Amino acid sequence: MKHISRLNAQTWLEHLRRAQGGTQVCYAMFSSIVDAITTDPAAMVVPVDDHLVHRGDGVFESMKCMDGAIYNIDAHLDRLDRARKAVELEFPYTREDLLEIISQTIHAGGRRDCLIRILVSRGTGTMSVDPNKCKRPELYVAVYKLPEKWLKKERYPAHVAISKVPIKPPFFATIKSCNYLPNVLMKKEAEDREVDFVIALSEKGDLGEGATENFAIVTADRQLLAPPTDRVLMGTTLQRVIELAQDLVESGDLKRAGYAPITPMDAAGSDEMLVIGTTRDILPVSVFEGKKVGKGQPGPIYKKLLKLLRDDMRTNEGRRFMVYKQQVGSEG
Repeated sequence: MKHISRLNAQTWLEHLRRAQGGTQVCYAMFSSIVDAITTDPAAMVVPVDDHLVHRGDGVFESMKCMDGAIYNIDAHLDRLDRARKAVELEFPYTREDLLEIISQTIHAGGRRDCLIRILVSRGTGTMSVDPNKCKRPELYVAVYKLPEKWLKKERYPAHVAISKVPIKPPFFATIKSCNYLPNVLMKKEAEDREVDFVIALSEKGDLGEGATENFAIVTADRQLLAPPTDRVLMGTTLQRVIELAQDLVESGDLKRAGYAPITPMDAAGSDEMLVIGTTRDILPVSVFEGKKVGKGQPGPIYKKLLKLLRDDMRTNEGRRFMVYKQQVGSEG
């Protein structure tokens, strides 16, 4: 039998650092357990007896900081509040406190461009399924790398397919919980099938959502449609895109922008298909289920929507939370 060492805390951390081999996924992390921030990747851990770890009992939000400002932060925090209330999870901080923690953690990470993950867990104190045995809710804020390809202006058309992973029931689909096994399996499926994204189907055969993305189509009669919000997680970016698209309705570029059931046949026959999410903003789809969408190239509505969204991200001060007070010029 292999001899297994017993290590003290300091040696344990040293072993973790060596095991990571210098790779740093996260720049900084706040933990309410110690009420402090660390920039040591080996110390960015969650206790094994936290209900978040062994039961998926928690909720989360992911946000993007670009050139020192977080876009649409209130929409993200509102959704976090709705999710935690839906699962009856208390929160130990006011919104003002949370904004300060986020800001300080980003500063500790030292990057103006980054992603932020907020996790609220039921807490530590039990390995059982019983949430009442947890000591108290805990907060974790991780600041991590924004992939360089999403910093670039150019967007490459995506290939999309229908997923074989069952769609989540409505209650769970509309809550951003930490139980993301179906989402993980969808991402694995996309990689295995060598496509960029897969979309779950509802029991009626209508389009749902991807692993971490929303989808929309532009119909031949110029309607921008996204799946109804009762079967998907309402994306903060999607919601803002639908709002901004009203400008295109007013200009006559679109007849309508809103939500409606979308069949695979609708998607296959659409003029344009879009992938929409916090990290990627908007991506055009060139191939759906192995067949070309529209002309197989980024369409005019995609280009106009992306410009509206990017302009909003740069200039709408009401939706920008300034982490760094001085802006130096944003990519894209």
